[in-house]
Amino acid sequence: MKSIRLLAPVLLGAMVSVAGCSSSSDEEEKAVLANMGAQQLYNRAKESMEVGNFSAAAQTLGALDSRYPFGPLSHQVQLDLIYSYYKSGKSDETLATIDRFIRLNPNHSDVDYAYYMRGLTNMESDSNLFQDLMNIDRTDRDPSNSRQAFEDFRRLMQQYPDSKYAADARKRMLHIKDRLARYEIAIARFYMRRHAYVAAANRGRYVIEHFPESTQIQQALEIMVSSYEQLGLDDLRGNAMKTLKLNFPESDFIS
Repeated sequence: MKSIRLLAPVLLGAMVSVAGCSSSSDEEEKAVLANMGAQQLYNRAKESMEVGNFSAAAQTLGALDSRYPFGPLSHQVQLDLIYSYYKSGKSDETLATIDRFIRLNPNHSDVDYAYYMRGLTNMESDSNLFQDLMNIDRTDRDPSNSRQAFEDFRRLMQQYPDSKYAADARKRMLHIKDRLARYEIAIARFYMRRHAYVAAANRGRYVIEHFPESTQIQQALEIMVSSYEQLGLDDLRGNAMKTLKLNFPESDFIS
């Protein structure tokens, strides 16, 4: 215990030293940026982007955007700032920059890119790298970011159908639909465990009606068959069973 007590002040001193160096470094960086002109700042930011240092690029672009908000480089600076924030994992800053660009430049030739990046950012916010790496199933988590991403991509498709980002946006919308369908199935199974069979059946029917292209249709039909059976609704169970047999003859629910 004595050795631990002696070590603690040393570690604390080292941490303070590192924090002090970091703070000093930040101040020096700000001083360097303050003495640069618009083109110098932009060149520095592009160099950072080219080597993958998007955090440094965002800092430089942010300084440039603040000092020269209406300069000849302003539009490209904002677009690069959107991408740098996105690559740095700063979703709030990304969305704020996107919304400002769209608001100030509604007719800009690259506004479709802004909507596309808005969809990507919201879609990314719904994922969890740690859970993906550990194969943790979290289909029951709130999908509000996915819903917003779907709306962003839908708006892109609707307003800019010929955009070069449209094809990828369409693929991502299909992925999001499957994500939303899996969420509905997770909630339906929760209702099944609570013997709330009406609610479970309604969730299954919702998947059938709103996400017919998803991979969750078989599970939705099986939940409906089971729920209607528990409720004694033979006609509805029969209809669901016919659809299940027709589309998924290998299902264990088929009798």
